[in-house]
Amino acid sequence: MFVMHLVQLTLVVAIYWLDGYRNVYTALYSIFLGMVTLLVYTGWRYISHRKMYDRLAEPLNELDKSAAGSGSSAPIAQAVDQLLQAQYALYMTRITEMEHRRREHSTFITQWVHQMKTPLSVIHLLTENESDRRQVDIRDEADRIQWGLETVLHATRLETFEEDFQAAHVPLKRVVRKTVNEHKRLFIVNNLYPQVQMDDELTVPTDEKWIGFVLTQLLSNAIKYSAGCGRTVAIRAWRQGAKTVLEVADEGIGIPLADLKRVTRPFYTGESGRKFRESTGMGLHLAQEVCNRLGHELEIDSTVDVGTRVRVYFLTAVKLTSM
Repeated sequence: MFVMHLVQLTLVVAIYWLDGYRNVYTALYSIFLGMVTLLVYTGWRYISHRKMYDRLAEPLNELDKSAAGSGSSAPIAQAVDQLLQAQYALYMTRITEMEHRRREHSTFITQWVHQMKTPLSVIHLLTENESDRRQVDIRDEADRIQWGLETVLHATRLETFEEDFQAAHVPLKRVVRKTVNEHKRLFIVNNLYPQVQMDDELTVPTDEKWIGFVLTQLLSNAIKYSAGCGRTVAIRAWRQGAKTVLEVADEGIGIPLADLKRVTRPFYTGESGRKFRESTGMGLHLAQEVCNRLGHELEIDSTVDVGTRVRVYFLTAVKLTSM
């Protein structure tokens, strides 16, 4: 703006000079008055638009701030305020629509899972005859479907985790035994023996249902990847300083070193997962997500053709709050 104003003054003086006007001091005085006028106008413009400039320079940490007016009475500032408010209203409308669709989808998935549980229960009742090998196979496949549905249901509930969370000091061995019993058919079918090694009095601050879900994912992976090449799946727990450690160790095919840092990514199956069509790449990802929300640490250590150890670290002394 300063350069353009100076160019305009120079052109005006040049026109008078070419017209025969030769008073240099008057020309310089005219240029000086023009520059003073420009400085006064610039100062007034800055003062009248300062609130708008401050608002534009301030980092936007909350979406609601974009709809707050700058408080300036300048026309351009009011126009900017109106534009931002219109954008905010449009974004809020779109966000509301997306949230509504997400809730509808979540409700549909939840209802669908519960509806599928009824025919699965019927299948389990119809295949109680352990002497018929075909019925046993059908029951095993029904169990896989049921665990898959439970995984889908818990993945959906993660979106509203805070509404489905209840903290307590949970007896760890009780959760382990319950989860192992739920997988006993898989242990038997795959000729694996679960070894539970922990004190009965060992308790951890967590949510019993969610940590049971994490343990289900870890045991399912341990059974799946050690079937035919392992003998035992060990579930151990012990105190380690200010933490309690829960470990699930198998003697399976293991995880390549290159895949260890990526196995918790969603849908990542890795080299080992490609050998099993049942692998979805979601088990360890969901276990990691749940542990993060519960405030636990998940650690994976594995050696190819030796086995995998997955550890969950619980803080022993924490203040429990339910959400």
